[in-house]
Amino acid sequence: MVNTAFPHSRLPASPDATAPDGTQVRLLGATPRGSMAHFELAAGAVSHAVAHKTVEEIWYFVEGRGVMWRALAGEESVVEVTAGVSLTIPPGARFQFRADAAGPLKFIAVTMPPWPGADEAYRVEGPWAATVET
Repeated sequence: MVNTAFPHSRLPASPDATAPDGTQVRLLGATPRGSMAHFELAAGAVSHAVAHKTVEEIWYFVEGRGVMWRALAGEESVVEVTAGVSLTIPPGARFQFRADAAGPLKFIAVTMPPWPGADEAYRVEGPWAATVET
């Protein structure tokens, strides 16, 4: 019998989708107010620069090293990311990230509200040339 009041999941062995920024997505769970997924950017790869129309996100890096760029309302931030770093992406913020060549960059992201679909993200100008396919 499946318990529908308290769903649970394990990290899928293979990706469920490719995000608009080019990362591999493994879905973890969702409620009416938010969703969570595991993302992976290959070693040495650079994502596409994107922004979201309505969702905000909280990211927590679990493996790898890289650099994250974010820009919103005239402010910009470039930070190094490693396991243990957390950051936020407000609605409308432009962002792009890249993984060091030593290994993939992996993170968990919570999206509020839940990811509404393919039209949510749109490409923007970023600081680096993307190297991934979408």
